Amino acid sequence: MQTPLNASASTAGALLSSSVFEVPQFQREYSWQEDEVSEFWNDLSNGIESDSYFLGLIILTDDGVKKHVVDGQQRLITLSLLANAIYFEARTRGRAALADRIRADFLRSIDYDSDETNPRVVLSDEEDNATFQAILDDGKVPSNTGDDESVSKRLAESYNFLKDKLQQDLKQDPFKRLGKWTEFLTHRVYFAVFVHPDPSSAYQVYEVINTRGKELTTADLLKNYVLSQTTAARKQSRYRQWQDLSGHFLQDGTNNFVQYIRHSVTVRSGHILPKDLFGFLARRVNHPGKKPPNPEELISLLKEYLPLYLQMIDPTLGGPAEPDALKVFDALNALGVIAVRPILLAIANSKDQLEGMKYILRLVVRRIVVGNLGTGNVERRFGEAARKVYEARTWKILVDDLKDLNPSRDDFVNQIGRRSFNKGVLGFLRRSVLAQSITPDSFGVLHFVRPRQASEWEGMSEEDAAFWGATIGNTFIADLERRPKGAVDWQGFKQHMLPHAVECEWRSRLARIGEWDAGAVESMGKKLADAAGDIWFP
Repeated sequence: MQTPLNASASTAGALLSSSVFEVPQFQREYSWQEDEVSEFWNDLSNGIESDSYFLGLIILTDDGVKKHVVDGQQRLITLSLLANAIYFEARTRGRAALADRIRADFLRSIDYDSDETNPRVVLSDEEDNATFQAILDDGKVPSNTGDDESVSKRLAESYNFLKDKLQQDLKQDPFKRLGKWTEFLTHRVYFAVFVHPDPSSAYQVYEVINTRGKELTTADLLKNYVLSQTTAARKQSRYRQWQDLSGHFLQDGTNNFVQYIRHSVTVRSGHILPKDLFGFLARRVNHPGKKPPNPEELISLLKEYLPLYLQMIDPTLGGPAEPDALKVFDALNALGVIAVRPILLAIANSKDQLEGMKYILRLVVRRIVVGNLGTGNVERRFGEAARKVYEARTWKILVDDLKDLNPSRDDFVNQIGRRSFNKGVLGFLRRSVLAQSITPDSFGVLHFVRPRQASEWEGMSEEDAAFWGATIGNTFIADLERRPKGAVDWQGFKQHMLPHAVECEWRSRLARIGEWDAGAVESMGKKLADAAGDIWFP
């Protein structure tokens, strides 16, 4: 940064009364929830008798007309909400002069030419700003503030919290406490204010300041970068595009949005590690042989792949995928596998896409069974394969490209009968055998025949149970959510659980077994393994 930051100490009243403040589009949205707002209130209410109280750092840029908040918006907005609560309490209790002072210093600026008033603090998002200004104008929360994850909802909840706390505080002596709060906020609450004179450097200031801590997410950095590379005339529309894209991932969190960005970029550029994504897209880190999309290309890419990707996350959504493809997505979700989504995105634009997706599902299951799907090297191979499929426009190159990752049928059968798996994988594998399908529906509930805690079970030692307990041979699919109390031994299992087997379960085979011991589990595991081999190696 060429120009030094000019620093000064300023009271909250002097700072806010000096200008109009706008929260730029590249900033994070208002994110404080009750924990942060409660801490803010407690700190101020506990410090109200102090000679001075330091509220933290505010970093601004100045374009001559208004100041842009580069850092500190959470505190500035929350302070405005508190000042607004004080203003309306002062009006209600007949303290007109005090109310006018709060309004002029913290809430509204006066245009001396037209006598109009304008808000002191303005948010960049139109909907969120409408909610914020409605709260400041009316002193109450609008009826429609969006869903629980929206910024408008957080603004509303923060204001209601502060208003309630203030009303409780005022009960002891409303007249005196209103004066105390107004004088405290105006003259004794301080900020350290840094003003950078070059507005064009705001994006860089924001990035440098925030990346020194760990609060800034990759999504925040990427939004900042994309907007910094956008012309002023297009900035509002580009901001809205970014908000629309990220809004699809609100319930899942920013990590899923960043994951989507990385997977989309992987299709065109090959595998990029999560820690390298921002550096790669912002061209801070060079990856030989890989060219990052520019911001315009990135937005186009994200818009193109979004409908299909959302169906990968939730196959019940409408979109471009065919029903059989949705079954593949369901299967991969049941297995907890997301690393192949870039390949699926690439395959979707190739001929015979459904066969390609089924090929990937088979490969995934085979790798899970032989024991090494989740390594970084395998994910890297998948990422590079996605780019090759995109460039070749055919998924069939995967057969040779990933040949060394494909285990033999013998290895698969030998491993599936003896390896322990988690219940999600075991349930999927067992259902695939029972339904004779690589994309089985999620029917019934998986139970272990011999449960982990079964002191009354005869014929199987604790050592054998530890080895065989979580293998496919010891599993059973029933229509029971909970295991009956009487199913504490093999006879109890046959009496209380076997009648509740799902329709396609191997009920008669289980009924013929005299004792459920290690040998019975191993034998059943071999039979299930052979059947699974026929399904997963057609």
